[in-house]
Amino acid sequence: MYRIGELAQKLSVSTDTLRYYEKHKLLAATSRADNGYRLYNEGALRIMQFIIRAKAVGFSLKEISGLLSIKIDKASHSCAEVKSFTEQKLSQVNNKIAELACFKGSLELLVAACCGGEEEATHCSILSALENVDAIISK
Repeated sequence: MYRIGELAQKLSVSTDTLRYYEKHKLLAATSRADNGYRLYNEGALRIMQFIIRAKAVGFSLKEISGLLSIKIDKASHSCAEVKSFTEQKLSQVNNKIAELACFKGSLELLVAACCGGEEEATHCSILSALENVDAIISK
């Protein structure tokens, strides 16, 4: 059994992180010691390792909760469900990458159009372009 500080140290996270996942019902203390300290078993350690890995590949708290539900009751779920779940996340990531690529292209055009000199920004091409974009968006 691990106290919260020991579990946090073993996972290289803060105790606040563990409390955060407890608050969101992804982790639960196995029991409490007589002095009120939270105690966690190896199962809780494995759940936190799963959470940390899922977070590291980009799953949100809600998505991790869904994955944990499947993990806890594997017999009631299929690999196809997990794959579909992961494919949806991949699609979201690909959409975000495409969106960021558009942002990048726009920013590159703005940077290329600006002289970047020390003169007043009265005729700054970046500000002018952003003002025109704003006018277009508000129509």
